[in-house]
Parts: sequence; C-alpha cells; structure tokens
Amino acid sequence: MEIKITNLTKEFQGMKAVDDITLTMNNGIYGLLGVNGAGKTTLMRMLCTLIKPSFGTITYNGKDIFGMDGAYRKLLGYLPQEFGFYPEFSVQDYLMYISSIKGIRPAVAKKRVEELLYQVGLTKAKNKKMKKLSGGMKRRTGIAQAMLNDPKILILDEPTAGLDPNERIRFRNLISELSQDRLVLLSTHIVSDIEYIANEVVLMKDGRISHVGTQEEIIRSVPVQVWNCVVARNEVEYWQRRFKVSNMKTLPEGVELRILSGEMPHQSAKEEIMTLEDVFLYYFGEKARENHDVL
Repeated sequence: MEIKITNLTKEFQGMKAVDDITLTMNNGIYGLLGVNGAGKTTLMRMLCTLIKPSFGTITYNGKDIFGMDGAYRKLLGYLPQEFGFYPEFSVQDYLMYISSIKGIRPAVAKKRVEELLYQVGLTKAKNKKMKKLSGGMKRRTGIAQAMLNDPKILILDEPTAGLDPNERIRFRNLISELSQDRLVLLSTHIVSDIEYIANEVVLMKDGRISHVGTQEEIIRSVPVQVWNCVVARNEVEYWQRRFKVSNMKTLPEGVELRILSGEMPHQSAKEEIMTLEDVFLYYFGEKARENHDVL
C-alpha cells in the first residue's frame, strides 16, 4: 500500500495553506508534527478528499484518489478535530447510525460495533448518551466510528486535543494497537502524542514539510547539542535572550535550564541527550512556546 503526494498545493484567497508538498507513505504510523496554523488540517482534508488541491496530485497505489471516488473512501477512516453527533443518541445508536451512512449491512454493523466498543473500552458505556460522555470517551467513540469500515488508511487530526494526561496515554496505546497492517497519519502539536508510537515523524511548518524520518533521524538533523545548567533566578531572562531554552525548573539554589546550543553555554553546563521535544523547539522556536506544552 502506498499513498504518494506530489507537488501538493492548496491556496485560499491567494494564501498557500499547503505549499508544494511531496511525500510518500506506506504502512505504519506517521506523526505529522507542527504548530497550529502549519497547514496540517488542510493537508489531511485533502487526503480525505474533502477539499481538492489547487495544484499537485495524491495517489493510492498509483491511482488518483479523487478519480477513485467512493472506492477510495471505503478504504478510509477519519477522525477530525471536531466530529458531529446527535447528543441524545447513545454511543451504540450513534455507531449504528454511522454504520448505515457508510453502507454497512445491519447484521455486520451490529457485530462490528460490539467489537469496537470492547476495543476502545466503552462496552459498559454503550447505552450512555453522547452528550454525557467525557472528552476522552467522546474521542474514543470518534476512533470507533473511524474504524467501522475496517479502514486501510486511518487519518486522525489532533486526536488528543483537550484530553488529560491519562486519556492521552490510553489513546496513544489504542492507536498503536489499531495500526497493524494500516497506514495511520496522526496530526498533532503535542510531541508526546507521537514520541513513543510513530514509525516516521513528519515536521510541517508554514505549509511546507521540512523534515521526514525516524525519530532518531529527525533528532540527528539538529546541528546543536542540549545542555543542562543552573543559573541565578535574576539571570534567567538573560539566558532566554541568548539561547533557546526548552525547559526551566526552579530549584532552591536557582533555576535549572535546558539549553539548545552549538557550544557549551555555561562553565557548569553538562551535555544531555536530545529528545523530540527539544527538536520541536529548535525548528519551531517561539511558535512552539505558544502552541506546545513545553515548560
């Protein structure tokens, strides 16, 4: 299975939300990482045939996805940032309703819904009304609806938005379980969403893809090191002006800084192992601070 994106561009009123992207994806989990406004959602909506590109092509096994029409959508499962539902429906009724829209026969749908409710941990909540579900339960219901047709391609747009840390972990584990023999594209601005499960990381900035590779390859692409040092509280602003600081921790003796620098920034600095979170800050800078939970 192969999805090939070639010179893909999408313009809105003269502005390029997606700018000349070329990317090839096969089975596995792809983590699409970038700040809000990077063009991730626009790219995913084109991959789901919800909007057409201004230029360029997307093919599935050599066939244009827009030409394939319904045959392509049968292969597709999609969880947008916000998905609609009737609040008075129970979880089970909602999934049966979506099954009917997808053209799944009632007998097959009933069995599939039961399997998915168990898989996403909602069997006991199947008769609960959608409006009474927690944020995490709604997202798990969303995953279930995306999986109803047993898709070969699963596209998830900011799937952990608004979830607490425990639900994020549970969601990541679920995605990992569902990824076997599928292509999963997961868009996020939260590094921890993909840090432990993505086979490939795709960095997207200002509508363009800047880097693609394994987590190790992405980390190696950064031409600086990570350093740890403790400075006086009244010196923190000075260090933030001089360097990219990915983390700060207040200690009795001062403030511990995690600094990105090509050379030792302080005589007491010790080199640390770089993480994907450090990479995120290096490539996205101040926008990362605005959009990401770097402390």
